[in-house]
Amino acid sequence: MRTMTLADLDAVLTVEQVVQAYPWTRGNFSDALSCGYLCFVDELAGEVRGYAVLMPGVGEAELLTIGVALAHQRKGLGRLMLAELLRLAAEKQLSRVFLEVRASNRAAIALYLRAGFAQIGLRRGYYRNAAGSEDALVMACDNFSGEKNG
Repeated sequence: MRTMTLADLDAVLTVEQVVQAYPWTRGNFSDALSCGYLCFVDELAGEVRGYAVLMPGVGEAELLTIGVALAHQRKGLGRLMLAELLRLAAEKQLSRVFLEVRASNRAAIALYLRAGFAQIGLRRGYYRNAAGSEDALVMACDNFSGEKNG
């Protein structure tokens, strides 16, 4: 992974619009960059395969978004990107990383559980969906030593 730049936004938005039901806008990503959030892309041979935005706070961070291009899903790239984000959080001496995930997103929930996240809360009706809204699981990881076994 490398640091995202404004020049990456077209490629990031192309991935975002395919993989997210309610995608971030160019403004969301440019605001994250200008606010100093930790914004990354995974790029290989000039192709942006994934992206992530981590918002650091005092001693903690929130994973705001992570996405992997469809052609690269289910190949371990999301797991590697998440592991790198947790490594960076440890390097910056952050004690916890939070995130919200759609309750219906079983693949992402499984990924987060394998990475050491645990559910710590629930936000009812947090995400828009075709039926109106759905709940978000609030998850946190305090263990940055790597993926859990089992």
